[in-house]
Amino acid sequence: MSETQLAMANGPSLALSQPRLPRWAPILVAVLAIAAAGLPAIILGWGLVPWLLLGVLLFTVGLPLWSGLVENRRSAVDRLMTTLIWAAFGVALIPLVWLLWTVASIGAPRINVEFLTYSMRNVLGDGGGLYHALLGTLLITAAAAVISVPIGIFAAIYLVEYGKGKTLARLMTFLVDVMTGIPSIVAGLFALALFVLLFGPETRLGFGGSVALSLLMIPIVVRSTEEMLRLVPDDLREASYALGVPKWRTITRVVLRTALGGIITGVTLAIARVIGETAPLLVIAGLSDSTNTNLFHERMTTLPVFIYYQFTQPGVVPFGSHGEAPGIARAWGAALVLIVLVMVLNLLARLIGKIFAPSKG
Repeated sequence: MSETQLAMANGPSLALSQPRLPRWAPILVAVLAIAAAGLPAIILGWGLVPWLLLGVLLFTVGLPLWSGLVENRRSAVDRLMTTLIWAAFGVALIPLVWLLWTVASIGAPRINVEFLTYSMRNVLGDGGGLYHALLGTLLITAAAAVISVPIGIFAAIYLVEYGKGKTLARLMTFLVDVMTGIPSIVAGLFALALFVLLFGPETRLGFGGSVALSLLMIPIVVRSTEEMLRLVPDDLREASYALGVPKWRTITRVVLRTALGGIITGVTLAIARVIGETAPLLVIAGLSDSTNTNLFHERMTTLPVFIYYQFTQPGVVPFGSHGEAPGIARAWGAALVLIVLVMVLNLLARLIGKIFAPSKG
């Protein structure tokens, strides 16, 4: 009988019968690490963050060490790498959680019906709201989407379906790459120069803000749409051509329908990207305390500009009050509304992507 047959007859190999740590080993090590880190934290008067960091360090060292003594070197290295990955994930998550908690804890008390339904017109002290800024944000961003989405989608269609190997397509790709890195203030200055040239030096319009934001949205829409169109299998195009369908109808009925979910997701993410821009809107759209629903008449305030102005012009703390200035409270409340708006857009993008995703069956 050969050695292989003897090994199979004697049962599982030695590598498969190595001792393993129990499932509760990581939990036990974590509890012991936190407890061990608590002793110097109490003696030296550390805060919560140094205490947790020392606990994570002890856990990172303790679990692989125990694994190396009980299991083997490979398992110890695997547990070490897994711990480091989770630690890196936690470190990356801390600023986000801290930001959300800070804004929510400070801004939530300011949110009420008056704050969401009133503007700052004729408000000198406490009170007032962000209704005019919220409405301005939605109008300017919607107009920017109306401008940029058709341009971005048509440009992407040309690059993928018609411009392969052409000089114009290479030039368009280069310009899109350049526009992706343009600072937002430059887009605002371009819109300001354009409208000043057309309507005079004192021109401040909400539509000018839409033009500035569209310059920032177009490269995002082009890139996202281009990637989605490239993911459409060529077999679908060829099958349509084999049936005698013209190219333009193949694009509209086959290619765009297949990539529709990704395109809508990219557009939604582009809107979420520009909805928080401040610099271009401060330059061209200006600031107003009143509600303005006309993009082509007078100044129009957005949420980012409202937050900036309230922080820079906080007002005076009421006499006998130990709280903060009313402008600071309004700024934190507006920041919370803006974050919720961006989160809703991101969730909406994911939902739309799942709804319009092509079936795999």
